[in-house]
Amino acid sequence: QVQLVESGGGLVQAGGSLRLSCTASGRAFSGSAMAWFRQAPGKEREFVAGIKWAGDGTYYTNSVKGRFTISRENTNGTMYLQMNNLKPEDTARYICAADRSIVKITTAPQYWGQGTQVTVSS
Repeated sequence: QVQLVESGGGLVQAGGSLRLSCTASGRAFSGSAMAWFRQAPGKEREFVAGIKWAGDGTYYTNSVKGRFTISRENTNGTMYLQMNNLKPEDTARYICAADRSIVKITTAPQYWGQGTQVTVSS
């Protein structure tokens, strides 16, 4: 089992920045890839960014490339999403995910957090 808890969401103006954190615990965390997804009202959940266990591979959806940076610190079980130059279309609930498979992490990860709300005003 892996337990995931997100924090760092909030309200920010367009062009601003936020840093999200996801703290993981549980024996299955070791060796797991992690990712951020987001879901806006009335829309499907979408993959935002993913990172391998060792941090030596990162993946982003096209709409956030150059603006968002995913990172992790395995010693304290935390993953981050630095979000810069935020746009109103980034408004969504951001959800942390984990899975042993680097393939599944981008589509159907096994473990999910509850999410943290990010709202970007124009």
